[in-house]
Amino acid sequence: MLEKITRFFASSPGIIAAGAVIGLGGIALQEFGNPPNMGICAACFQRDIAGALGLHRAAAVQYLRPEIIGFVLGALAAAFLFGEFRPRGGSAPIVRFVLGAFAMLGALAFLGCSWRVLFRLAGGDLNALTGLAGLTLGIGGGVFFLARGYSLGRARRMPAAGGLVIPLAMAGLLVLLVLRPRVGEGGPVFFSAAGPGSMHAPLLLSLGIGLLVGFLAQRTRFCTMGAVRDVFLMRDTHLLRGVLALLAAAFAANLLFGKVLFGFADQPIAHADHLWNFLGMTLAGLAFALGGGCPGRQLFLSGEGDGDAGVFVLGMVTGAAFAHNFALAGVGDAVVDGVRAAGGLGAPGRIAVVVGLVVCVLIGAGMREK
Repeated sequence: MLEKITRFFASSPGIIAAGAVIGLGGIALQEFGNPPNMGICAACFQRDIAGALGLHRAAAVQYLRPEIIGFVLGALAAAFLFGEFRPRGGSAPIVRFVLGAFAMLGALAFLGCSWRVLFRLAGGDLNALTGLAGLTLGIGGGVFFLARGYSLGRARRMPAAGGLVIPLAMAGLLVLLVLRPRVGEGGPVFFSAAGPGSMHAPLLLSLGIGLLVGFLAQRTRFCTMGAVRDVFLMRDTHLLRGVLALLAAAFAANLLFGKVLFGFADQPIAHADHLWNFLGMTLAGLAFALGGGCPGRQLFLSGEGDGDAGVFVLGMVTGAAFAHNFALAGVGDAVVDGVRAAGGLGAPGRIAVVVGLVVCVLIGAGMREK
């Protein structure tokens, strides 16, 4: 039975089904309370977790997102069930941490990860087109370095306890989410009273969809970065079919609910600063490619015992804290007293994106096997 399931998820129908479930699940979460045109955003949701833990104090983006917890625990369940829980690590952890931090800075300049690019497109947000172009260019840059010997080295097997660190941390976050303790006067755990962090679907629905997505993605190796990389490197469209299924399913569901608004203006939690949308996602795509996976894939790998992916995740959480503590994140367009206020990326954020691009290029050029 397990062998038949494995064959199905390795097939084209399997990856298409997984992509469609992710797309429909994201729209369902939007309908029940998640931020519009966001559905599931691995970068934004990790940013919210960082805020809930007090690593940054941007009051509008603080919530322990159950979807992220579900991603890791769902992947853990799939890995145990199919005998693929393989604790490993030790492959250039500091480099991976830095890549994770800059991946988050790039994503927050755009206001979304590679998954949110798709959900924004599915809602008619044409600003996502520049983000998609930047993402593709960044991944292409990573492929350029991969083809010239880029490598972070081999991971080594670890004891089982090493592979359970991130899953146990997620279980701890779930306990904090359920109990909502207050540690000291005015201390964490923090929960937004307004803004995107206050928008969330019911806990059980969010956790359930997260668990399902984590399970399916672990079995199918679903990865938006990997889809583009495989087309560039091998002309292989297997993973791309899943990505396109996500986009198609999300678009169809948005049409059904009347939530498609084509255009650049009046898009939720987005800005029309096209240059920095493009460059932000170029940085994110390059960091994803050099780090070996998009934010979702890094979470799924963490669930199956990959400590190196866990280090990338911790880098992203740290990058989110820096982004909001040092005003490096993008700001969405808004209407204030009937007057449109343009958002975008401020000078500190622009500097951070440029620095990130330089650092990632140096990593790509320097981490090469002779």
